[in-house]
Amino acid sequence: MRPLAFLLAFLRRSRVGLAALALSALGGCGVLALPCRVASAGLKAVPVVGHVAAVPTDVCAKVIDP
Repeated sequence: MRPLAFLLAFLRRSRVGLAALALSALGGCGVLALPCRVASAGLKAVPVVGHVAAVPTDVCAKVIDP
């Protein structure tokens, strides 16, 4: 096997493994709450009003994954 092909195969497998590890760490309901948490983090990046605007998405995440 060529070194480049080996490297590409390793990267594909490691990406899948890392994604599986991340999803298993989140647990069942954590996976469903992920979109709420990502939206909340994005809103909190907005200066001045971000934290206030993120309250509904924080509540969404807490309801799904207490």
